Amino acid sequence: MTLQPGLEPGVVAEREDASRENDPQSSKKLASKSPTQIALQRLRKDKVAVVCGSILLLLIVLALAAPLITRAMGIFPEINSPGAGNLGADLDQFGYPEIGPPYYGFTWEHPLGIAPSRGVDNLANLLYGLRTSLLVATLATIISTFVGITIGLMAGFSRGWLDRFLSFVIDLFLSFPFLLGALTLAPILTSRFSTDLDALDRAQLLGLVAVLVIFGWMSLARLIRGQVLSLREREFVQSAQVIGVPTRRILFKELLPNMVAPIVVATSLSLPAYVAAEAGLSYLGIGLTGQPSLGQTILLATEYYSTYGLYLWVPVGVVAVLVLALNLLGDSVRDAFDPRTRR
Repeated sequence: MTLQPGLEPGVVAEREDASRENDPQSSKKLASKSPTQIALQRLRKDKVAVVCGSILLLLIVLALAAPLITRAMGIFPEINSPGAGNLGADLDQFGYPEIGPPYYGFTWEHPLGIAPSRGVDNLANLLYGLRTSLLVATLATIISTFVGITIGLMAGFSRGWLDRFLSFVIDLFLSFPFLLGALTLAPILTSRFSTDLDALDRAQLLGLVAVLVIFGWMSLARLIRGQVLSLREREFVQSAQVIGVPTRRILFKELLPNMVAPIVVATSLSLPAYVAAEAGLSYLGIGLTGQPSLGQTILLATEYYSTYGLYLWVPVGVVAVLVLALNLLGDSVRDAFDPRTRR
């Protein structure tokens, strides 16, 4: 801004703003950005979002590349892994590893050491556990988001008995304790598939996802219902009803695009909750027991907390970093999509 003789700085700024408003190219640049583009631009400028997104991307790449990394390093997450050979032979009579921590120096053969009593590599177990936890959390997030959006749209747009019935179902599921449902489902799956270990592992995985979905879709459904209640009386919805647009098209073509921001925010905040829930259930022994997971690793390492701290605190640290990065990234996404926030 250049000052002209005889003019106050505020007057010059007002004239420059007016000239920018009259400039068609400047107006075109401002008008060409959608709310989603503005939100993504905010995220790129948010240092917390960039750092947390980079950490999350690194953990996802490590989880996806777990088979390649373990195969290249010659480490295995289980005793019966293909090519494992005489895995577990490097343990002393007390079950502690004879190479690496806690009583020996660092070795590249097992960078995080060997699990006592089992003899499996801690790094391989950690990578596969991270892979399993992210898989469970992602599946639960996708399915619960779909269920919550569908029921929320139906409850908010309908009137009369259907709205009351769906609202009653939402309140009913919210009143049922999550932990009690998980405790009830786990022994049923174990007794049903106890003769086939492979089927038991798949049943535990699907059962855990089902438990997380059954008790995780209600908050999003309530949020979507409230948004639909405020949008269904708007002019564009009433115009679509007057000209005979089908209800399904109104729900998914007219209303749903206007709720992208709250859906993205709710999804970004539910993912870390599912990661923590999976780790907690596996730690309690009612989640995944026959395959590596972060919670199962922490459960097995708790009895060695005083003598083999690395075995316990590495998976605890990974869970803490993963959940913290997801939560901070979710907060940044919420701020970026909130039109009342100006950064």
